[in-house]
Amino acid sequence: MASKSQKQKISSGGKVSKRGKNKPTISVNEEEEPINMESLGHPEIYPLVLTTKTQEIFNCRIDEDITDEQPYKLIKKEDIFADFQNRAAVSDFYPLKKIIQEYPGDELLIVYDKDFRYGLNFYLIGTEEGKENYLNPPEVPEEQEEYKEHVPEDTYIYTPPVSKPWVSLGSEKEIEEESVKEFTKQITYMISRKRSQFGAPIKFSDQNASSVKDAYIECTAYPDKNFTVKQLEKDVGMQVVPKVKDTSTQTRWTYPKNATTQYCPREFSEEEKETLGQSKSLTDFLNNASISVEIALQQNEIMNTFIDDWKYLAEEEGTFGDKTDTHLKEYQSFTDLHNLTEKMITCVSWHPVIYGLIAVSVAVRLSFEDRVHFSGKLLLQPSLILFWSFSDPIHPQLMLESPEDIFCFKFCPSDPNIIAGGCINGQIVMWDITAHADRIENIKTGGGRSKKVTLKPMFLLEPESNKEAMYIRHCAVSSIENGHRNVITDIHWLSDTFEINRMGSVFENRSGICCQLVTCSADCTICFWDIRPQKPSAPQPTEKKKEESIEIPFDIPSTFLHLDLSWKPLARIRLSKGETSLDHCPTKLSLSEDHLPYKAQDKMLAQNKVMEVGEMNPYQNLEGGLANHLKPIEDFCTKFFVGTEEGEVIYTDWKMERDPETGRLMTKKPVSLYTVHDGAVHTIQRSPFYNDIILTIGGWNVAIWKEGVMTGPLLQSSCAPKRYTSGHWSLTRPGVFYIGREDGYIDIWDLLEKTHEPAQSQNICTTTITCIKPWTFSAKQQFIAIADYYGTLHILEIPWTLSHPSTNEVSSMNHYFEREVKHLEYVEQRKKIREQEKKQMELETEKKKVKTYQKSKELLEAELKMDYESYLELEKTVLINLGLIKVAEKVSYMDMM
Repeated sequence: MASKSQKQKISSGGKVSKRGKNKPTISVNEEEEPINMESLGHPEIYPLVLTTKTQEIFNCRIDEDITDEQPYKLIKKEDIFADFQNRAAVSDFYPLKKIIQEYPGDELLIVYDKDFRYGLNFYLIGTEEGKENYLNPPEVPEEQEEYKEHVPEDTYIYTPPVSKPWVSLGSEKEIEEESVKEFTKQITYMISRKRSQFGAPIKFSDQNASSVKDAYIECTAYPDKNFTVKQLEKDVGMQVVPKVKDTSTQTRWTYPKNATTQYCPREFSEEEKETLGQSKSLTDFLNNASISVEIALQQNEIMNTFIDDWKYLAEEEGTFGDKTDTHLKEYQSFTDLHNLTEKMITCVSWHPVIYGLIAVSVAVRLSFEDRVHFSGKLLLQPSLILFWSFSDPIHPQLMLESPEDIFCFKFCPSDPNIIAGGCINGQIVMWDITAHADRIENIKTGGGRSKKVTLKPMFLLEPESNKEAMYIRHCAVSSIENGHRNVITDIHWLSDTFEINRMGSVFENRSGICCQLVTCSADCTICFWDIRPQKPSAPQPTEKKKEESIEIPFDIPSTFLHLDLSWKPLARIRLSKGETSLDHCPTKLSLSEDHLPYKAQDKMLAQNKVMEVGEMNPYQNLEGGLANHLKPIEDFCTKFFVGTEEGEVIYTDWKMERDPETGRLMTKKPVSLYTVHDGAVHTIQRSPFYNDIILTIGGWNVAIWKEGVMTGPLLQSSCAPKRYTSGHWSLTRPGVFYIGREDGYIDIWDLLEKTHEPAQSQNICTTTITCIKPWTFSAKQQFIAIADYYGTLHILEIPWTLSHPSTNEVSSMNHYFEREVKHLEYVEQRKKIREQEKKQMELETEKKKVKTYQKSKELLEAELKMDYESYLELEKTVLINLGLIKVAEKVSYMDMM
């Protein structure tokens, strides 16, 4: 198994940029030893990573040169040495340089590790013997081959242990040192007597020991040096082992079952109750226990005794500072006090270039029936997009007028002065605020373009020029007849790197700016729009021009005049449900080339600087790019995610195909469709850090998907206490996202801390949260805009813990998503195995039934004959017992039968 640091090197080294260039970031130390699989029993195998560039150099590309039938490649040592000279330490073979130099052969064997058995995508066999065993595996006896065919791959095969010769590792010396040995010499005494005295009688008598010579011997004590015992330090090993004793009881384990016992309770008699109540022991017990019981009851009223102290202790230790540091702090709020109509905020968008400026679209809080009833009054009220500035929280700086209420809008990535919005009646509206750009840029503190501007408190700012808001009319609106039939729920600008045609084919962008949009509506359609004229206008005579000229108000720019009331969609997609005539109703969509705010800022600043120098605005001459030849882009991902009103998440393709029967253009069938959410999907967004990770929110739950994984979501939350209404990824932390609820709370999810529930919840307002949009003001300050149903825009400051990622957070989240993908694959494999086992069990039961009923004809006749004979025997016995047949007649009766 590869360590954590090795996995990080693998993930960084194998990453390929969008333009197809490899960017290996593996730092190889020359003294680092190559890693082999000796711990797994394969010392000749050395795992390594081969990037796409290396695969192209050595012609070992996956799924092209290397397939499932031939998953290996022989590479010459000369080619590898040449790669060392060209790329040095950048070469993928550099960690195994020593192994390659000492290899005896001329060709090395590289094997593709498809299942990552050894941790990496390839491995090198470093010995000739290992290479021969791989290319020419030893023959297996036929009996073993037949056995292997019946044994599935996942089944564990028992291999009995094999005796091996004893290999000494020095344990004999330790045993000898611990053993007890006797070092003192044994003294032997021998007592003898003459043979003639054996059996002689013995006579005992008294005598004086002092008078008789040699009769008394005195043994005096003296020190003997030969037998002096010296106490030395000794190392003794002991092991205490309890005595094992087998015992048994009368209890025997049986199958548990319900049992009942009927009994009568034992009660005190009246005399016993009186005696016990008057006893001193009971009185003393009550006096002693009453104090403890009263204290316990008081403590139970004061504090919750059932609280989990360890859980709250872990929450306190998990924070870096005080608990208030992890909560969103109220910074500012905006409310339109001049408009008395009850309106809600439908969409929020921070200005891409001007810091401290935010735009919101508002709509009347009425149902469809009420809108029809009050349609006359609604025509007298303008539908607006308001521009709010941190410097003036009371007066909006700009007001963009539209024919109907706006439910979604987006700034153009190429020019932030171009804004496109979707109306409730299905029209697309375009604004050009280039003439007012200088006015809104001077709103912010300092008046310059510096990004390092610090926001001052609002009571210190008193702008005089911003008291009167300016109403800006739209410069173009789409055709009502050819557009959407219902409210536009989502709108996106396509990237400036590509464009599509009516068939959905992808080509290089001929204009170099964003000129196409995609919208989805509740009328079950997804439309692609092009803001350029479809055909270059031919030069007309001046007299004809004067006749057809229309007076244009001075305050409306003529940038998109050719689109006004004649704008038609370039392509239209309907998501069919298949066999039925109904279609899916899309609410939100996410393209693979979505512009992320933090990536587009620098690009917009550069474009604005170029425009300041004096270059002409490219949107003033949209016909200039029509004459360029379209160059198709191959291998472009035309698939995208769509969320529907039924809570479905669809992964489909915008390319169209012709019906072989009718010849009409029709949408392809969805690649995958999952019903995960229990309500309409209102948020579908790609992660700012992983382009293939998608967040979807709808109903009462949230899900995270990985593009290319068709088995289901990586993460699916449980049902929330309140319905979710909006959400957004964090711009600086890959594991954090924010979700708004209908009760005014916001749930903050931190996948590094918890994956089954939100890390924390915070109340923002008393009504439904309609939109959430975070924004990075500087490296030390980050804000989040939260809009509610009552039309108030709350600006909150994100704390340090939620805005600053940890050192390895990106790699940790990447490993988490990879583990979830492997878990899904494992679950899918187990499902297939269970289905196969179920089918096998059903086949076995059917075979048993067939065997019981399919008996041969002879066997049935034999059984019937035996039954008939037994019947005759019974009949004969009954007749004899009744006396109707005698013993003599018995024989004749049997002969007749």
